[in-house]
Amino acid sequence: MNVGIDKMSFYSSDMYLDMVDLANARNEDPNKYLIGIGQKKQAVIPNTQDVVTMAANACTKIIDDDNRKKIDLIIFGTETGVDNSKSAAIYLQNMLGLNRRARAFEVKQACYGATAGLQMAKEYVQNHPERQALVIGADIARYGIKTPGEVTQGGGAVAMVISANPAIAEFDGPSTFYSDDVMDFWRPLYRTEAVVDGHYSNDVYVDFFKKTWDEYKEITGQTIADFKAMTFHLPYPKMGIKALRSIIDEADEEQQANLKKEFEQGRIYNENVGNLYTGSLYLNFLSLINNSDDLQSGDRIALFSYGSGAQGEFFSMKLKDNFRNDELAKSLDAALKSRKQVSVEEYEEIFTNWIPIADGDIKLDTSNDKAEFFLEGVKDHQRIYGRK
Repeated sequence: MNVGIDKMSFYSSDMYLDMVDLANARNEDPNKYLIGIGQKKQAVIPNTQDVVTMAANACTKIIDDDNRKKIDLIIFGTETGVDNSKSAAIYLQNMLGLNRRARAFEVKQACYGATAGLQMAKEYVQNHPERQALVIGADIARYGIKTPGEVTQGGGAVAMVISANPAIAEFDGPSTFYSDDVMDFWRPLYRTEAVVDGHYSNDVYVDFFKKTWDEYKEITGQTIADFKAMTFHLPYPKMGIKALRSIIDEADEEQQANLKKEFEQGRIYNENVGNLYTGSLYLNFLSLINNSDDLQSGDRIALFSYGSGAQGEFFSMKLKDNFRNDELAKSLDAALKSRKQVSVEEYEEIFTNWIPIADGDIKLDTSNDKAEFFLEGVKDHQRIYGRK
């Protein structure tokens, strides 16, 4: 029985910061960001959006009366949770009017959370083929103003419906995984900004990729020639480029050219949105299937997931006949093109107005938030959500 991704969508803020503007404001050569990091723009997330509202806004594009009745597993992968106890999945279940007879919970392991959810959803649907699962990867990447990680900020949510006989892609064979206790990136409970050792994290990322790739080849007998494209967790595009370069010599010249070409199609959304932690791999995958002209049903796509701290996983999916939804692709392209560019000063003001980790009621101005779901504020220690 085939199980895989039946539907998927993406949501992010309607504001962005141009990396050339940021580079000029920080007295850096713009090419350090455009080429050295591979980032063109990054989403600027207002305080009226959090991971719950962004997930809900993504889900409205793929939840209908049919799958709303079938979904009884809701897994929310995030490292930007809104409560240390109550899961974002429970909020989301209520906001979308999903089945009450459902398992709903949150998964955390840095940027790996959505992949953990995806693998759990796969096994659940294999055992219950008449049911479906909703998997979310949503995060807001914050490192701080004038920090080395500032250029790798961003945010958004990717939503996926997992089912039997999926329309987009089916799981193809086993996964390989590797984990170790390393301090390359973390965020203490008392901080809204992450702590990161960037160079070390890059090294660990590539090391975990090669370890899982080598094991995958060993247990499956497959080689790089068996893959039409490779997708990666992309906190910024250059990280995926480094991973691909570490094994590209295993391919012949024609295959190398093809893999590089498909990587360019897969990076389009990421380089214009920025880092969304748990959703970054799946935004890369979505960008690939929406932008590549060469993909066909049956093509095998590699996926490498990485979460700092650290966990890596390599797995494969095969594209199905209806892997591209032209209507959703056009809608996403239109949303990205219609975003408002903000100045560095405006971005800094938005960043500093983020809801603090502190006691007290907060009333937010939602008049400029055009999203269907939004955060109104905090009252009596409870987040108050609104819907247009």
